[in-house]
Parts: sequence; C-alpha cells; structure tokens
Amino acid sequence: MATASLRIDLDAVRANWRALDAMTTSATESGAVVKADSYGLGGAQVARLLARAGCRKFFVAVAEEGAAIRQALGEGPEIFVFSGHMAGDTEMIGDLGLIPMLNSVEQVTRHLEALPGAPFGVQLDTGMNRLGMEAAEWQAVAPMLLGANPKLIMSHLACSDEPDHPMNAQQLAAFRAMTDGIAVPRSLSATGGILLGPDYHFDVTRPGIGMYGGAPFTKAAPVVTLSLPVIQIRDVAAGETVGYGNTWTAEQECRIATVAAGYADGVTRHLSNAAMLYHGATHCPMRGRVSMDLITADVTHLTEVPKSLDLICPHQGIDVLADIAGTIGYEILTSLGPRYSRHYTGGPA
Repeated sequence: MATASLRIDLDAVRANWRALDAMTTSATESGAVVKADSYGLGGAQVARLLARAGCRKFFVAVAEEGAAIRQALGEGPEIFVFSGHMAGDTEMIGDLGLIPMLNSVEQVTRHLEALPGAPFGVQLDTGMNRLGMEAAEWQAVAPMLLGANPKLIMSHLACSDEPDHPMNAQQLAAFRAMTDGIAVPRSLSATGGILLGPDYHFDVTRPGIGMYGGAPFTKAAPVVTLSLPVIQIRDVAAGETVGYGNTWTAEQECRIATVAAGYADGVTRHLSNAAMLYHGATHCPMRGRVSMDLITADVTHLTEVPKSLDLICPHQGIDVLADIAGTIGYEILTSLGPRYSRHYTGGPA
C-alpha cells in the first residue's frame, strides 16, 4: 500500500490537555480549541475524548465546524464560534445551540434580532486588530449586551508565544480596563497565555496547539507520527543527480529511497534537501526536491531495507520541521493532507 500513515495518540492529547488544565486554579475552567478539524487531527475524535475527560467548552472558527462538533458530542457541551454570527448562519446557530462570539455592532444587531434570547458571547479587540469590538464600540453596546446575559467575554493575545513581549502586558491591561467589574465569565488565554501565568487565566482558558504537541508548550507529549511507505530503492552513482531541478548531486555511490508523500500531502518544498526522515532513531537526509507525491532520502547507511520512513516522530517533531521550513507548528499540522490514512491510538479511559 502506498498510502502514508498518520498515527494520532489520543492519550497524549488528553495528557497535554490535563497538564495545561493543571497550570490553572480550580476557579479557572479549561476549554479546548478544536477548530480546523482539531488542527487536522480529527475534530470529532478529539472532542469526544476531551468531553469524556471533563471538558465542557469547545471553540471552533466557523459555524459549520460547530455543527460537526455538535454532531460528535450531542447536546450539553457549549460550542463557541470565533467568527460570530455571520449572515446565513442563523438557522444553524439556533437549531444546534451554538454560541457565536459577537465581533461587531453589525453582528450584535443580527443576533439579537434573528435569535432573541439565544445564547451568545462577546469578543473584544485589545490590540491585535483582527476580530472583536474595540473599546468605543464595546462601551456603546455593553449595557444592552450585559442585560442579555452573555455566556463569555473574550479577547486574544497576539504575542503570547514571546513571554517578555510588552504586547502581552498591554493587552492584559486593555482587557481589564474593558471588563473589570463585569459579572460575566472572561477568557484571554490560549496555550501561550496559560504559560504566561495566573494573571492571564481569568475564568476560562482555551488550550489549542499545546494539546496537539506543539510550542510554546515545550513539555507537551508528542501526539503525531507520520510514516511514509517506501515505494522504491535505487543505487545512485557518484555524479548523478536526484529529483527535479538537479538540486542534489551524489558525491559518492549511494542508495536512495523514494517514499510516498509530497507537497500535495502538505509536505512543503521548503523541506527539500534540509529535513530528515527517520528509520527508528536513525536519520536519513532528504535528497532533492519534495515533489507533488514523492520524497527521496539517503538510506545508504541503513543495515536493512526499510519498509517505511518517518517524517514526524519523537526525533523530529512538528516544531523542528517548522523551524526548517520557516513556519510554525500550527501550519505543519493543519497542512497534513487527506490522503494520509489516519489511525488513532489510546482513547476512552
């Protein structure tokens, strides 16, 4: 079979969520960010796992994602939609009991007129200039919205992966100025904010990338292993080239393995001639460019013919690959394509 295998350790996801939850006090509730199909790892599987572990608040990007999570979880858990109440979402929000995080006066009007009495939250902009109401907008509508009992008031940190960045303190001060004295649950922190400490925790946290094994949660248990089947092995003579563009030339006779994955599967060309594949703990350098469906690696030094090589494993996690590619672990995870055969280990306990 030429289909690559993406193995997802649900026990590790649960352990990481619990570890992040343990960093807060009992007064703070830990939710879970399961947007983008749980960063490409399976929204339904992850949400069900965390619900069994005690999570009751889930966060998605758009209403359609919320519908999928509601189908997986059934009634009960709260599902918050970061994009708010968009035109065309009313029926879905109302029928499925989703909670839109209202981002603008326009969304406030839409929600209160279309679904009077339905639950909602509020998102505030504290300096990131992406989503949420700014201070003047919030001041204008706060009396009306607070009278309608919002479920949550939140904002989002722009630089929480840099603990010493002055933006963190600026946003914390802005959030407090906009919300102190309000008797509504508040949320400011995703994974990075949790790591900044209790001043940033408030009533609800929103762990995301840390659950899935990524930075800035450096103590996270690895969640993902990506194994690529070897299709062919060939001997390459000194002076011969490998792959498109002749970007790598053999300096001596070597053995090259061709494995089944490429940029169509989310393996960026930026890894060409730079990343490693692994056979157990033994590294095998990529040789030549990553192509649409294939990657080539040097296996000259292996003492056995490999059936597969690992691209993501404990020896080369998502953040190592991200550093090589000049990106972040989020992008490595969410780029993992649909052609991978996904296998889940661990689970209910």
